[in-house]
Amino acid sequence: MSTAPIITTLNDFASEHSPVLPLLPSQRPLLMVGHGSRDSQGRDSLLEFAAAYQALDASRPVIPCFLELTEPTIQDGVDQCVAKGFTDISVLPILLFAARHNKFDVTNELDRARQRHPQVTFHYGRHFGITPEILTLWQDRLAQLDTPAFNPEGISREDTVLLFVGRGASDPDANGDVFKLARVLWEGSGYKTVEICFIGITHPRLEEGFRRAHLYQPKRIIMLPYFMFTGVLMKKIFEISALQQAENPGTPVVCLPEMGIHPQLLRVLRQRELETHLGQVQMNCEMCKFRRAAFASNGSSHGHDHGHDHGHHHGHDHGHHGHDHAAEPVDPYAEPQQYHDRAWQVP
Repeated sequence: MSTAPIITTLNDFASEHSPVLPLLPSQRPLLMVGHGSRDSQGRDSLLEFAAAYQALDASRPVIPCFLELTEPTIQDGVDQCVAKGFTDISVLPILLFAARHNKFDVTNELDRARQRHPQVTFHYGRHFGITPEILTLWQDRLAQLDTPAFNPEGISREDTVLLFVGRGASDPDANGDVFKLARVLWEGSGYKTVEICFIGITHPRLEEGFRRAHLYQPKRIIMLPYFMFTGVLMKKIFEISALQQAENPGTPVVCLPEMGIHPQLLRVLRQRELETHLGQVQMNCEMCKFRRAAFASNGSSHGHDHGHDHGHHHGHDHGHHGHDHAAEPVDPYAEPQQYHDRAWQVP
């Protein structure tokens, strides 16, 4: 048997299948806020995603920027809009779940931007979340893995374990959403079971996910990384999968790719942008109960000044939260209790 995992390349995006998007009611610019990565491919992925979205609708500017680690920054993006004379800006976090970046970091940067440009109104939208479009994206990809091109031995879903890998956050709400989405995707799918794990910050980690998956003695493991774009963490996931395959050569590991520039994501993005125009944002992290509770428990004012540096690094060390950063010599969350002790603290 092969000792290398099968990393699939799926044909699920083509220009002729680009979605037709509903019209926007105004020409308000869109500020697309990505997390940011030290990995050049990860950074370029967000820029390419923004360019693809702009190409579908040239009626208003689409301006990509990053929360940290690379440029342009959020403040750079805001300044670009102001320089063009705009006083209303839609802002969307290009993030899958509402973790601390949504609730604290992006919102704090918008607080800072309001102080610098009091004439500007920011219309902050919600994260991608759990949507039918994203579920369809993964269901279609999993269906491709049932075809002879990807499953020449005809291994049934009943003999397959789905290993769902989330990024991992220090926010219990976001981690809970990973479990919810994985369960919804698995329900009725026919797979033997789904094991859920994370690549950083919280637990169980990917290695433990593989250990649990093998307890079912499957004939195949499908590793599903719940990521939008490539980067340091995606590469780490593939490296760990290769090690696991080498240790268990009798059980093939099939690795799905990150979502990438996919028509379903573009559709969700338009929904989120429309919500900011129509005042229909169903969750705004500036008003999130977790954000408010965290500040209240720490005795902080819930005004625009949250008592810490609003600069590019947000006044605290982001090198410890498990996003697309370079490898660290010591994992500060190697012990689960360390994570649990910190989970409800304000960053």
